[in-house]
Amino acid sequence: MKSNHLPVEQAAFQPVDVMLTPLRKLFSQAALALARTCSTQGALDPALLDRWQVPAYELAFASADLLAAETLAASATGDGIDAGLARLFIIDAIAAVIARLETVCLETGHDIGALHALAALPAFTALRRAAGSTTALAQLGLAVVAAQGDIGQVELAQSVAMASGAFERFAAGVVAPMAGAIHREDLTVPEDIIEQMREMGAFGLSIPEAYGGSATGHDDDTMMMIAVTEALSEASLAAAGSLITRPEILARALLAGGTDAQKTHWLPKIAAGRPLCAISITEPDFGSDVASLMLAGTRTTAGWLLNGAKTWCTFAGKAELLMVVTRTNRDRSLGHKGLSLLLVEKPSYDGHDFSFRQEGGGALTGRAIPTIGYRGMHSFDLSFENFFVPDDHVIGGEAGLGKGFYYTMAGMTGGRMQTAARASGVMRAAIKAAVRYAQDRKVFGAALASLPLTQARIARMAARYAACRQLTYAIGRRLESGGNSMEASLAKLIACRSAETVTRDALQIHGGMGYAEETPVSRYFVDARVLSIFEGAEETLALKVIARSLLDNALEKAAQA
Repeated sequence: MKSNHLPVEQAAFQPVDVMLTPLRKLFSQAALALARTCSTQGALDPALLDRWQVPAYELAFASADLLAAETLAASATGDGIDAGLARLFIIDAIAAVIARLETVCLETGHDIGALHALAALPAFTALRRAAGSTTALAQLGLAVVAAQGDIGQVELAQSVAMASGAFERFAAGVVAPMAGAIHREDLTVPEDIIEQMREMGAFGLSIPEAYGGSATGHDDDTMMMIAVTEALSEASLAAAGSLITRPEILARALLAGGTDAQKTHWLPKIAAGRPLCAISITEPDFGSDVASLMLAGTRTTAGWLLNGAKTWCTFAGKAELLMVVTRTNRDRSLGHKGLSLLLVEKPSYDGHDFSFRQEGGGALTGRAIPTIGYRGMHSFDLSFENFFVPDDHVIGGEAGLGKGFYYTMAGMTGGRMQTAARASGVMRAAIKAAVRYAQDRKVFGAALASLPLTQARIARMAARYAACRQLTYAIGRRLESGGNSMEASLAKLIACRSAETVTRDALQIHGGMGYAEETPVSRYFVDARVLSIFEGAEETLALKVIARSLLDNALEKAAQA
């Protein structure tokens, strides 16, 4: 069997008219039923949204699976590996969406019969036999093994492909050899990696050329960021893949609300990687509830005094510039409208704790939080005590007071797309490791890769990775054209959850060796677990961003009908 061909029976796979189109209609009906359940007098009711979190959560994941299946539908015909992977993902996604929508319908009292009828269609049974039978899975798994995990191809502009190749070579030659020691010894990302990334322009990818970056304002900027992030994350999520997210968020906040003087001063420096950046949002008592943040900024002569605590501030020790979300208006009833963004300068520290005292007596202390993975970047608890920040370090100046939430959100779409790309990079590394081990490892006289269960597991790992990668790049293209920013949250939601599944299965293929810290796949597994937590926790994205948007849209369409 040729590694890049699959049976003609599967090549005839046509899921759109048979399953995806009617499933999208049933999804819309279920979303409207839930929207009406969660609304009062035609508007969503916060108390009801909280009450019905479980079906809302299921609806969000169903939306992500369905969008991914629809995105892959056009590539699911043909006899190549990626077509086979698309077919496998689509049939699994359809089954998952039906199950999730069933939960929504049961909770809302919406008729469930149409879902059952769709699942029972003979055509769906035929699709499942064609793409998901033991024979089909074995053939697809062997094809992935023969391809050494080189799957999920996407079409890239020449400039993006060249940059991706350059960063892949850097990641493989420089980052990967250091990644294991950085993780096992809980080191800070070494200057050697950072300096070479500076030289390659990695920190200026989202900054316009006019400010010293490489962003052109054309269609390839988002694709470039995704491709570079993915390449770096394949070598190490913590030692390289996450380094460029913080400058992206800060740069976009400055571009959204900074004064001309602030843009001129800070953006070229950020693009050059001097200073390194960190983003300080989360607080001990509030997690992802940004509107309730309480780090206090008190106006004083020529600036502000910061008092309070932050937590989970990644890279805060090494960074010399922190973007700190601060409550500059103490009226808590204002919620997110009382927040501003302040730029805090500090020295760079390589260790796991630091203490910086200003000449006037203000203090900033930090302590790295021990974590099971994502080592190298280090996330810090921070404590501010009468820490002075001058007026010209408030993003937007006087006009920016109270707008910090909006400026922060301006950077989060890009951050979430980067996180989806990071998840793809980690999945790719895990699949390649699993394929190599399955070929080399003999059990009961046979290579693991020759066993049907291993072949099926590799096929499903590869299908989920390829789907997430294709979806991430597709949404990136749409965002370049002014598409729906909520889709970035969908990409993050499905890719991050998938990374947990794929790395878990890759570790399982390794058996006992997968549990050994010396084996890279154990690092992929614990690193992947953080992806569903940062850049918007899974629950916050699902409930507050995705489900809320879906339900709002459902009510709006119903009102227009």
